[in-house]
Amino acid sequence: MEVDSESRIDSSSTDRTSKSSNIESLSHSKLAYDGNFIRSGCCMFMAGEIVFGLLVWTLIGGTEYLHVPALGWVMFVSVFCWVLTVILFLLYLTMAHTRIPQIPWKILGICFNSSASVLYLTAAVISAVSLNMAIRGRYYFISWVASTIFASLAMVCYAGNTVVNYKSWRSKSEDT
Repeated sequence: MEVDSESRIDSSSTDRTSKSSNIESLSHSKLAYDGNFIRSGCCMFMAGEIVFGLLVWTLIGGTEYLHVPALGWVMFVSVFCWVLTVILFLLYLTMAHTRIPQIPWKILGICFNSSASVLYLTAAVISAVSLNMAIRGRYYFISWVASTIFASLAMVCYAGNTVVNYKSWRSKSEDT
């Protein structure tokens, strides 16, 4: 009897040790959280892009935008850029982009953000011009006005992120 209880005690202590080592191995996963990214200007602009982009497509998507074909372009731009921005945000946040060194991430950021700036500029202009087709006082008129404002703010965030990425890329290329 005593031998059984001792073996149970020994096996339970080894179980605890293996459980703690399993927990430690979970905390050292392949994808890490990047605290420096959260404090960077790039992250702040990306957060603005995500929030404003989400507001643009939800405000338009909640109305009868199909009656105005030009707003289909605004929806395409906002959803497309929003999805790609969320993917890039998660890649940067988890440092997964470091696992693919073949991609020049700074240049990719410059190209994506500058393209998104131009696309959002066209979307904001089209959204503003489409306000003439809405009836003042209707619920969708107010949503379309708000989406125009948020599309403009998203465009400013993408342009700011382009500048931040360009300065970061430029400083890295001068060092080498």
